This record gives sequence, structure tokens and C-alpha cells, in this order.
Amino acid sequence: MPRPHLRRRLAAGALTLATTAATLTLAPTAAEAVVLPGNFKSVGYMPSWSGNVNTVQYGKLTHINYAFVLPNGDGSLRPVENPGKLSSLVSLGHAGNVKVSIAVGGWNDGDDSAFEALAANSGTRTAFVNNLIAFVNQYNLDGVDIDWEYPDPGASANNYTLLMQQLGSALHSRGKLLTAAVVSEGYYVDGVPTAVFGSVDWLNIMAYDGGSPHANYDWSIASVNRWKSRGLPAAKAVLGVPFYSRPGYYTYSALVGMDPANANRDCTTVGGAQQCYNGVPTVKRKTQWAMANAGGMMNWELSQDTTGSTSLVSAIYDTVTGGGTPPSGRTGPITGIGGACVDVAAASTANGTAIQLYGCNGTAAQSWTVAGDGTLRALGKCLDVTSAGTANGTRIQLWDCNGTGAQTWAAQSNGTLRNPASGRCLDATGNSSANGTRLQIWDCFGGANQVWRLPA
Repeated sequence: MPRPHLRRRLAAGALTLATTAATLTLAPTAAEAVVLPGNFKSVGYMPSWSGNVNTVQYGKLTHINYAFVLPNGDGSLRPVENPGKLSSLVSLGHAGNVKVSIAVGGWNDGDDSAFEALAANSGTRTAFVNNLIAFVNQYNLDGVDIDWEYPDPGASANNYTLLMQQLGSALHSRGKLLTAAVVSEGYYVDGVPTAVFGSVDWLNIMAYDGGSPHANYDWSIASVNRWKSRGLPAAKAVLGVPFYSRPGYYTYSALVGMDPANANRDCTTVGGAQQCYNGVPTVKRKTQWAMANAGGMMNWELSQDTTGSTSLVSAIYDTVTGGGTPPSGRTGPITGIGGACVDVAAASTANGTAIQLYGCNGTAAQSWTVAGDGTLRALGKCLDVTSAGTANGTRIQLWDCNGTGAQTWAAQSNGTLRNPASGRCLDATGNSSANGTRLQIWDCFGGANQVWRLPA
């Protein structure tokens, strides 16, 4: 991963993400949300020091790695930074059918002495494995991503193999995942022996911080092919992409904020210096290659992405699912069971006004706009899950648009509208189409009271 002190600078320079980026797209049904076509993986890292867990596009990711927890040489773990953020990430991720792992290590200013020490003998390896299992259990995690940067060829690599084999056995016997972040090229590739391949579910190949221009298509594909040539199965090769530029480490979101056209470029000039990164077309092209030749895509990191149509997470998801963002600004009625219309009770604009079904009457209370940020808007306000609830039966209301996950809706291929933050679908209570039937969220099952027709 990029060096931590530079990562922190990236976070400080990032634009504030004002809206949740999950957009209305044709997507798998909720039951399939965790599995993209071909078991393709979309993996994102969430740093402990940057980003808001409420703005993550859970409906477009399969796995999230929380970065980082650091080891000590005796196999113990240092206290994780922002543990409350980790707990919230796990809760929201699981609600959206996303698996969450803990990433261990990172660049750490180039100091991998703790890994070297703990891997060097069986006692500290066992302590490390046991402490990680306890950590996974404590936070209800789905696995571990080892980010040792970097084991050297030779004795260090042999110790790494023993560590990964022991950790893999311990995690897999408990139904948990083991992945690892690995270097893209050069001397340290041989620090990960081929014997490790059988112990991991996949490798996150850090195909960035190299190539000229930075992380360009040909260099990145060559990085993955180098690992495959060593015997890594294609299904275990996950191609990493940067959400930042080199050499100046500007976040993608900051670059797009400077000029929206930068979303469709790979290089731009900032302050007289050229900054190179991956724009939407290149990320889509890499994703297309990965669909045919690898097991998935990984990004560093989620807080550096934009929202709406320029989002790189969305670019990956749309490429894999064959979907896309419908034109924003479509306005008209939303109809549901029995042909009834989604209606703002009494056409009130007060926060908390009930959203209900009612006979279609062409009034402004039934005129909804599909916005580019994934919201549904009427009377200048947004369709909102009350108090950001995630439980079955939580009512839907009208509320000031605020960019939270409680106001984001993803259209599924079966006609349902899924709220990624809760993992549940917009639902007409009691399977009724009677005037005044309240709308709520409920487990997605695709019944007639969960099928909605958006404005044409």
C-alpha cells in the first residue's frame, strides 16, 4: 500500500464526500449481492484514519479490508485505531452482504521488523495466529488480509510461508478468509513463495506505485501475469488499482473536484506538474481484462473515490454487472403493487411526513426525480429510512436530503429497490395497495409489494 505518512496526506487533501455514491443501477438481487457474476471480487480498503463508513457503496463491493492493525515482534497486536469505526464498518458491511476483513501491517515507514521477528519461530507464530483469531472473533470479522511489506527471498520467505500456512489452516477451519496484499514486481515478488498460493483465498496484487505513467494498463496487466506465470491460479489473482495519483499523491476525488473532465483522463497537470492515475475508462478496461483473466479487482482506497457517475467503485461494478447509471433527472410517478403510486402524505414538505401508496393523481406529491446520487426526490426532499434504521418494518418518510445511506436506493434487476445501507428493500406494508398503505423496508424477496416501476 502507499506509505502511511503519504496516505495520511492523501486523506487530509481529499474532498469531503457529501453524498452516498451508490447509484440506481440494474444489479443482482439482494440474495446475490455478495456474489458478482463469475464470483468476481470487488475489494476495497478502508483506512482507519480516513473516510466515512456511512458513504461506502456497500451494494457495489464484495469485500472490504480495514487498514490496519499492527503486529508486535512477540506475536501480539497493537491496539487497533478507531475501533468504533471498525465495528460500524462490520455492521454496515454485513447488512449489505459485504464481507469485512482486518488488514494487518501496511507500509509502516518500511519497518517490517515485527513481522520478521514473529515469523521466525513457532512460538511467536502461534501467538500471532491465536491473537488474530481472537481479534476476528471480537469484531465479528470474516477474515484476515496480511500486508507484510515485504518478506525477503530466502529465510524470511520461508518463515512467511510457515506463517501463512498456519494462519490459513486456523482461519479456514473456522470458515474465515485469508488473503494477502503483495508487491507488483521486482525483487520482493520472490519473497512470497509459490507454496503460499494454496493457503490463501486470493492475493491482492498492488499494481500501483509503479509504471510510467503511473499504474498504466499494460504495466498493470503485466504485473498480474507475472504472478500467474509463477503458478497463481487466475481465480486467486485480484488486480489492484490506485484511487490516487503519482508523484503528488492527489486523491482521485480531489482531482475530479479540480476538473470533472479528469474523471475520463489518466494524467492531468496540477500546479505545473503532471499527475497520473486511473480514470473511469482505464478502470473499466482493467475490469474487463480481469473478468476474463483474473479473479477480481481491488482498490486503494475507498475514501479517495468520488460519488455518482464518476465513481471508480461504480465503474468496476457497472462493468462486471453490465449495468450503468440511468440518466439522472428522470421525473414522474413511481408505481407499485396494484398500480398505486408512491405518495407524500397530504403533499406535506415537513420532515417526517409519511410515504404511502395512493391512487395515482398526477400531483406533485407523486412526482419523483431519480437523482444521480441514488436518491429519490419529491417536493424538494428525499425518500428516507426513518432514523437510518436497518430493521424489518422501519418506516419510510420524507426528509431533507443529507447524503446518508438512509436515502440511497439501488434498483435491482427484478424490479425491487434496495437500500444498500440496510440491505433491505422498499416494501408496501401488508402486501396492500389500499390508499394510505405505509412504505417500509423489509427483507428482499421480490414479491409484488416490493416491485416498483420508476419514471420512464
